[in-house]
Amino acid sequence: MTNLSPSDKALVPFVSVDHMMQLVHSIGVEPILIGLADYIEADFKRWELFDKTPRIASHSSEGVIELMPTSDGEVYGFKYVNGHPKNTKEGLQTVTAFGLLADVANGYPVLLSEMTLLTALRTAATSALVAKYLAPKGSTTMAMIGNGAQSEFQSLAMKAIVGIDTVRLYDTDRAATRKAARNLAGMGLKVVECDSAEASMEGAQIITTCTADKQYATILTDNMIGSGVHINAIGGDCPGKTELAPAILERSDIFVEFPPQTRVEGEIQQMAEDHPVTELWQVMSGTAKGRTSADQITLFDSVGFAIEDFSALRYVRDHIKGTKFYHDLDLLADPDDPRDLFGMLKRATPA
Repeated sequence: MTNLSPSDKALVPFVSVDHMMQLVHSIGVEPILIGLADYIEADFKRWELFDKTPRIASHSSEGVIELMPTSDGEVYGFKYVNGHPKNTKEGLQTVTAFGLLADVANGYPVLLSEMTLLTALRTAATSALVAKYLAPKGSTTMAMIGNGAQSEFQSLAMKAIVGIDTVRLYDTDRAATRKAARNLAGMGLKVVECDSAEASMEGAQIITTCTADKQYATILTDNMIGSGVHINAIGGDCPGKTELAPAILERSDIFVEFPPQTRVEGEIQQMAEDHPVTELWQVMSGTAKGRTSADQITLFDSVGFAIEDFSALRYVRDHIKGTKFYHDLDLLADPDDPRDLFGMLKRATPA
């Protein structure tokens, strides 16, 4: 089971949800977040090798279904992901996903994986990786506004990668805050449940917003944001969905993954098309500046990009080798004679 290239029967390694949970527990949540951040950083530093396109989205009044493809010339990857805020009320996940890697040389898939859990992990790893570059040095406290499915991952990634020791939680749904506090208990963080967004930001150097409603919302107003903070805005991720007052954007230095996508889906959809932004790959490569002063407001306008998913799938592919955390899937037809597909079907006729 250690060979992840197509076998004689063209079997494809498949990582199920159960496999993914076993993989995470075998490595550890914080080590896997650190590892994912390392893979993402490495791929951002070779950004120019990748095919880049805004994700292909199918929007409806209920939500969105998206495909996120990319390739580095040797491996191709894509993620299928949905975003349906109403799902929570129906007992369903707001976001579900799966992803695939394929060999560019022959087009054969080499990995199929669940990505609902993996997306939460890679999103948190990306947030913390960016904060490592942009947040005030020595940051100890994060306000976590929106305590849904992402909040615990975000908190632990900031602990593992940035070094925070305190997270201040707020959600309009107190049950969500209690859930997050319960899940984070004993994880090495001081957890404070707050009664308002303003209260959650007391003493916080990092402010993360992660709400789900598909609407132009104002989770943060201009008067709530003082100088010297880093804002990690990860909730606004599709057209018509934002979290920040435009005046905050005017005062901030804004960092994005891929401008053609972020200008359609991110917080900057509220701004003029030529509003200045800095691409994160340039900061990580040393060709652009990140945080330059103590009183600067930095803003990561995060919408998620295909290269981050590619990195996460690459991490999984490398780390399931020699484990039992996948099984081979009979996904590809593999006739003895590649020209005789019908003959293979004919020989399979039931006796």
